[in-house]
Amino acid sequence: MTFTVLLDPPTPPFSSPWPPPPSTSPLPFFPLSSINSRRNGRLSVKNATSSSVSGNCFLRNRHRSWRMAFRSSICKMAETDGKSVITSDVDSRKMIFEPILEEGVFRFDCSVDDRNAAFPSLSFVNSNVRDTPIASHKIPAFVPNFGLVSYQQIVKLELPGGTSFYGTGEVSGQLERTGKRVFTWNTDAWGYGPGTTSLYQSHPWVLAVLPDGEALGVLADTTRRCEIDLREESTMKFIAASSYPIIIFGPFASAVDVLVSLSHAVGTVFMPPKWSLGYHQCRWSYASDKRVIEVARTFREKDIPCDVIWMDIDYMDGFRCFTFDKERFPDPKSLVKDLHLSGFKAIWMLDPGIKREEGYFVYDSGSERGVWVQTADGRSFVGEVWPGPCVFPDFTQSKARSWWADLVKEFIANGVDGIWNDMNEPAIFKVVTKTMLVDNVHMGDYELGGRQRHSFYHNVYGMLMARSTYEGMKLADRNTRPFVLTRAGFIGSHRYAATWTGDNLSTWEHLHMSISMVLQLSLSGQPLSGPDIGGFAGNATPKLFGRWMGIGAMFPFCRGHSELDTVDHEPWSFGEECEEVCRLALKRRYRLIPHIYTLFYMAHTTGTPVATPTFLADPKDSSLRTAECSFLLGPLLVYASTKPDHGIDEIQPMLPRGIWLNFDFNDSHPDLPALYLRGGSIIPVAPPHQHVGQASPSDDLTLLVALNEHGRAEGVLFEDDGDGYEFTKGGYLLTYYSAELQTSVVTLKVSKTEGSWKRPKRRLNVKLFLGGGAMIDSWAADGDTVSLALPSKEEVSQLVAASEEQYRTRMATARRIPEIEDVSGKKGVELSGSPVELKCGDWSLKVVPWIGGRIISMEHLPTATQWLHSRVDVNGYEEYSGTEYRSAGCSEEYSIVGRDLEQSGEEASLKLEGDVGGGLSIARHIYIPKDNPKVLCIDSGIIASSIGAGSGGFSRLVCLRVHPMFTLLHPAESYVSFVSINGCKQEIWPDSSEQSYEGDSRPNGEWMLVDKCLGLCLVNRFNVNEVFKCLIHWGTGTVNLELWSEQRPVSKESPLHVAHEYEVRAL
Repeated sequence: MTFTVLLDPPTPPFSSPWPPPPSTSPLPFFPLSSINSRRNGRLSVKNATSSSVSGNCFLRNRHRSWRMAFRSSICKMAETDGKSVITSDVDSRKMIFEPILEEGVFRFDCSVDDRNAAFPSLSFVNSNVRDTPIASHKIPAFVPNFGLVSYQQIVKLELPGGTSFYGTGEVSGQLERTGKRVFTWNTDAWGYGPGTTSLYQSHPWVLAVLPDGEALGVLADTTRRCEIDLREESTMKFIAASSYPIIIFGPFASAVDVLVSLSHAVGTVFMPPKWSLGYHQCRWSYASDKRVIEVARTFREKDIPCDVIWMDIDYMDGFRCFTFDKERFPDPKSLVKDLHLSGFKAIWMLDPGIKREEGYFVYDSGSERGVWVQTADGRSFVGEVWPGPCVFPDFTQSKARSWWADLVKEFIANGVDGIWNDMNEPAIFKVVTKTMLVDNVHMGDYELGGRQRHSFYHNVYGMLMARSTYEGMKLADRNTRPFVLTRAGFIGSHRYAATWTGDNLSTWEHLHMSISMVLQLSLSGQPLSGPDIGGFAGNATPKLFGRWMGIGAMFPFCRGHSELDTVDHEPWSFGEECEEVCRLALKRRYRLIPHIYTLFYMAHTTGTPVATPTFLADPKDSSLRTAECSFLLGPLLVYASTKPDHGIDEIQPMLPRGIWLNFDFNDSHPDLPALYLRGGSIIPVAPPHQHVGQASPSDDLTLLVALNEHGRAEGVLFEDDGDGYEFTKGGYLLTYYSAELQTSVVTLKVSKTEGSWKRPKRRLNVKLFLGGGAMIDSWAADGDTVSLALPSKEEVSQLVAASEEQYRTRMATARRIPEIEDVSGKKGVELSGSPVELKCGDWSLKVVPWIGGRIISMEHLPTATQWLHSRVDVNGYEEYSGTEYRSAGCSEEYSIVGRDLEQSGEEASLKLEGDVGGGLSIARHIYIPKDNPKVLCIDSGIIASSIGAGSGGFSRLVCLRVHPMFTLLHPAESYVSFVSINGCKQEIWPDSSEQSYEGDSRPNGEWMLVDKCLGLCLVNRFNVNEVFKCLIHWGTGTVNLELWSEQRPVSKESPLHVAHEYEVRAL
C-alpha cells in the first residue's frame, strides 16, 4: 500500500550554515518496515520488508541526499507552530534504527532522509556521537512506530503491560507518570499545581520500568516544544515538529544502568564545591547588607548550620544586572569579606533581561557587539521585565556567550561565590505567552543549528545562559569550582548548573509534591536539585515549615526561600519548637555531608543518581512504584510524613524487601523523617559543624554499618580539598571499607583505596547496627582493622528493647510544633489549610472555603488537563457581589452548608455560603450530576439573609459577578469562540484588549475556551436570561471568562441568580 499527502513546503525565511558534513564511518544501519522520502513537496510512505544496507551504500545515500536534507531542514525552520495545514490520517510505520554510543543504545528515525535532516543534538555532550553509528549486531527489544501529520512527527512506543513511567524532567504531580501528559515548553509557572503541564525546564525523556524490574529510557532529541503523552497504559507518545530522532537506552538490568548510559550521552553533573551541599538561606529580598549580616549572625548565635546567604534581585541598582544599589549594598566586597569571616558564601542573582538604556555599560557593550536577540524584521527584541524595557542576549552565539562570560568574570571580582540565573525561560512581563515572540531570530552557532526562530531555541535558552555563566566563573578563577543555579533548563543543563523546582506554594500539597519533583529530575539526569523549603509563595505555618525543613535537609540541594510580602521564613521565625526541629534537621544534614559528597563524586564520575525513588531498592515490587513519601540517598532510606495531622511516629512505613535498620543521631522527632540503612551498607558521617569550612580532615570519622543476610557490608568515602580540580589529577582519597562477620566477630577494614592523598591521622568510630535503633561501637585509628564482638542473642534483645524504649521516650517528650494555622502577616495569605476536594465523573476540583470559597483547581480527568489553577488567596474561580474588581465575596470566609448530598440527585456536591455584609450572602452550589458526569455545574446567587425593615426589605445595589481565571496552557494557540445572540460568530484571541458583550452581542448561552494545541475546548453554558454581561480579559498566561448578572437591590423574595456549567469537548 502506498499513499501520498500533499504538502506545500513553506518558504524558508533565511538560510542556515548547518547541517555539518556527513559522517564517513562505513558502519551499518538497519532500516525496518518502511522508508520515507520527501520529493517535490510530497510525503511518501510505503511498505517495505526488513533489510540491511551496506555501509558504503548508506554513505552514498547520505552524500546524494545531503542537499535535499539541507533544503528540508531549512523548510523546517519555518515550522507552522500550531498553524493548521493539510491533515491526513497516516498509517503508523516502524522507525529505522542504528546502534550508537555503546552496546544497547539505538537511534531511531522515520527515514534515511529524516536521519540526515535532523538538527544537531543540544542534549548530547558531543552531537557527533549521536550521529555516528557503531558496529553492533544487536537489534533493539522495542521499536517505535511513527506517523507524520501536519508537519508533526508522532512517535509511539508500546511496552509490556504493567510498565511504570517516570522522568519527564521537572514536572509536578504524581511520581508514577501513567495517565499524565506534559509539554516541553519552558514557562514561568509561578504557583504551579499538580496538573500544570509546562514548568520551567524541558526534558523530553521518559524512564520506563518494565514489570520484571528491567528499565529503558527514551529521549526525543528535539529542542522544540514536544508533547509527552503517557495517558495510555504502558504506552508513550511523543509529538513534536518533524523531524527528530528517538534515542532508546536499554532495556538494561536496572534504572540506574539506564541513567548511567544516559550520562554517557548527555554528560554527568558538574562536581559541586563541597560548601554548596550545606544549607542555603534566601529571600526575595534581604533589603540591605545590614539585614544580610544580621541573618548570618543569627544563624551562628542560634547554633543552626548554614553555608550560604543569597542576594535576590533587589541588591541591584534599579534591577540592572552587574550593578549594586549604592545605598543598600554600597560595598559588596566588604559585605562578602564579613560573610567569609563567619563561614558564609554569597550567591547573587543575574537575569537575562538587560535594561535598554544608553549609558548603562552592559547595554552599551552588548549593542556594540550585536549580541541581542532580534525580531523577525531585524531589530533588537524589547520585552518588559523587572528593569522595564529590556533586550536579551542571544546565548546561541559564541560571541554573546563570551561577552556574558567576560561580564561574569569581572562581576566575580566583587567577592561573588556563586550566581543564580533566574527568569531565563526567558520570562517576559505583560504578554499572554509569558515569553518572547516565537518568530524572534537567533543567530545560532554552526554547531547548534544555525540561524533559527525562537521556537527552535526557546527550550535551551536557559541552559545556554547557565553555560555562559559557568564558563565566566571558570574564567574568573580556574582553581575554584563554579556554582550556578538556573531556573530554566534542558536535558543536559546539569553539566553547568544546579536547579530548584521554581515558585512553589507554602502548602502541604507542595511539600508532598516536592519529593516526587526532586526524584523526577534525578531520574532525568539532573541530580542536584531541591525545592524552596517552606514554600516560596504564601506564609508557611510553624508545623509546615518544620516538617518541610526535616525533609528538605535530606534533598541534594537544600535551600530555604520565600517571596516578597510574606512573613520571615528563617528557621527561627516560627517559634522555639519549630526552631529546634530546624536545628536538628540541619545538623543531620551536616553529619551526612561526607556521604552526600561521596554520592556526588560518584554521580560526577560515573553518572549514578544521588536521590532515587524507593522502588529502586526492589524494582520488582510493584507496590513501591508509587511510593511518594520516601526516597534513597544511596543505601540510606529517608521516610517522611507529609500529612499535617500525622507525625512520623504515627505512620507505618512501607519498606523494600530485605534488611533495613532504623537509626538516628539521638535526634528523633515527630516532625523529622525516619532514617534506615540498607543491610550490606557502610556510610560515613562527620561531626555536625556550623558550616562546611569548619570541617578538618583530622576530624573524627564515624562509619555506620548494617550487615546483610550474609554478614557482610561495604561502603565508600571520597575526600579531597572540597573545591578546585586537584581531584582530576589524583589529588584525592577514595576509600573502600568492608565489614564481615566471622564467628561472632565483625571485622572492618580498608579493602581498597584510590588517589594520591595520604590518609589523615584521625580517630575512627565504627557503629554496628543491631536493629531497633540499637548499636554497638568501637574506636580505632582510621586505616586500622577494627574488630567488634557481637553480643549474645539475649544481650542483643536487651539492647534493642532499651533502644526502642529510648525512642518512645524521645517521641513522647519531644517539644511538638504547635497546631498554629494563623500566621501574622497579610490577611488572606495563609495557604496551608487543606482544600476540600470534589472528585467525581470527569472532574476533580479543589475548593478553599476559608478564603472566598475559591476554586483553586479544576482538572478534567479524561484529558488530564488542568483548566484552572491558582494560589489560595487570589485568582482561581471567584465570585463578587459588585461590579468592582475584588468586591465583597472574593476573600470572605465561607461555610460549608452541605456536602455529598446523595438525596439531592447529584453524584458529588458542595454547598457554600459567605457573608458579604449588609445582610447579604453569596450562596454557591457546586455539583457533578449523576446522570451527566461529564458536566461540572455551579449555581450561585446573592441572597438576602437579614435585611433590616428600615431599608424596605431591599439591599444595597449588588451584582453577582462570576470571575473565573483560567490557565492558558498554550497561550499563543488559545482563543475564545462563540456565536452571539444576533448570530455573529466571534473568535477573540489573546492580542485583543479586554472585551465586554451586552444585549444581543452576548454569547447565545454558550462560549468556549479553545486550545488548538490540545485539540480541546472548555465549554461554558449559561442562561442568557440570568447573564446581562459577558467579559473577556486576557492576562499573562491566563484568561477571565466572566458572567455578570444584572445590577439591582435584592430582597428575600428576589435574589440574584446565575447558573452555569462547564464541559470539555474535543475539537
